[in-house]
Amino acid sequence: MNINNNKTIEDIISRRSVKKYLDKQVPLLLVEEVVKAGTYAPSGMNKQSAKIIAVTNKEMRDRLSRINLEIVIGNNLTTSSGHSDPFYGAPVVLVVLAKKDIGTRIYDGSLVMENMMIAANSLGLGSCWIHRAKETFESEEGKQILAELGINEEYEGIGNCILGYAAPEALKPQAPRKEDYVVWVK
Repeated sequence: MNINNNKTIEDIISRRSVKKYLDKQVPLLLVEEVVKAGTYAPSGMNKQSAKIIAVTNKEMRDRLSRINLEIVIGNNLTTSSGHSDPFYGAPVVLVVLAKKDIGTRIYDGSLVMENMMIAANSLGLGSCWIHRAKETFESEEGKQILAELGINEEYEGIGNCILGYAAPEALKPQAPRKEDYVVWVK
């Protein structure tokens, strides 16, 4: 077995959370590929509890950003950069929800998020997991958005996967892995 130059492992290891994006739209074909990768994430008992809202519409993207920022301000939090846009200028937001009545929903949705972030990296796109999807869709405006989109079942927000072309200065070197990350039992 040749494990050298394994593209999948390279994509996992080289992925970074990007917090600054170029003002450049992502081709829909690439967004569709990232979303497709998310739909192939494993899920508990293959129930596929997750749902992805793929937002490329600027008005909806900005609306979700505003709600997210209001949650940050209301909870006396700060974005990691003090940025006024919790989505860091990324033009695409892939919201991951999961059915509330499925016990594995958080794990299922987290796997969807990870698949999409790795897929984005493999396609030359930057991505980042942005929190507060749960709070967004528990708000009255968040519930209204779901209703507008025809999502009537009970879903919980898991995460926001932002996508775009990373600004060169946003690509930081890999942080070293902690020494006690793995405990071997051989």
